[in-house]
Amino acid sequence: MNDGFGWLREVFLAFGMIAVLFGSLVLMTGSTPPMVVVESQSMMTSDESQIGVIDPGDIILVTAPDRRSIVTYVEAIEEGSPVEGHSAHGLPGDVIIYSKNGGSDTPVIHRAILFAEANLTVDSLNGACEEGVLDELLQGPSGLFGACILTWDVPGSTVRNVTSINLALPGYSCHSHGHLVVSNWIPDHEGYLTTGDNLRSNGCTLDQYIATGDDSHFSGLRDENGIPVTAVRQIWVSGIAGPEIPWFGIVKLAASSNASEVTSDAWMDLATAVVILILAVLIGEQLVARILQSAPEYTHSDNQSEEDWHDEESHEEE
Repeated sequence: MNDGFGWLREVFLAFGMIAVLFGSLVLMTGSTPPMVVVESQSMMTSDESQIGVIDPGDIILVTAPDRRSIVTYVEAIEEGSPVEGHSAHGLPGDVIIYSKNGGSDTPVIHRAILFAEANLTVDSLNGACEEGVLDELLQGPSGLFGACILTWDVPGSTVRNVTSINLALPGYSCHSHGHLVVSNWIPDHEGYLTTGDNLRSNGCTLDQYIATGDDSHFSGLRDENGIPVTAVRQIWVSGIAGPEIPWFGIVKLAASSNASEVTSDAWMDLATAVVILILAVLIGEQLVARILQSAPEYTHSDNQSEEDWHDEESHEEE
């Protein structure tokens, strides 16, 4: 009976520790869930998994976007900026987690390249614009929602008060075609321009492909309804990518259709990490036991127990 209760106690203790850990992560990050598992290779910067870079099977801690401001790639490379030099997961700027067009399909974890910000706006007329682009969620000069954006700014750059966004980023190289260029982009509304770090499959392609000057929309990301992804609104951002726990998310991907995204070296790294972790626990347990046994308090307690045993034996003989 005692063994049964002991087993239940261990189970409840284990679940309690998991609950405390999960709750602590939620409080620390402000996000629920506080972590995500990366499912694709769109953020890889080489053919092999690397610590410090987002690879398939990595677990990423997620910070709520209301905890701090998002730093874009453009802002992070601006000389003299308060956020100059800010980097995350191998490149300047933050990596964000967002829903494609605010939909309900699998979120995307990509780097924020720049933010298209409204400069000159006018009120719409019955929900329509004679000039500019209608942003239904933006307040116009009168304070009513639904403003026509006539010109744009890009924080962190010299792009100010322009009707379309043109920006070259020589520092952001592409695998086969030079560097990232934003050409004649007129955003559908305020929002982030995003892309994956994998220069072979993403990089200069951009999630919002029309920003490269190609209005065909054949490339880039699409939402669950097949509609091309537009500039990422602030309200579509569910989190900012924080520290990574490499490889351990592979366990989740192993049972999904994304298992093929995991590189062979990542599987080996996971196996090595598990072996090291098990050995560390076993060795640590032995070291703690030896330290306790060599402590004076332990020796005194052991001698006292032996004396008590002898006293009890003497009383029984009498």
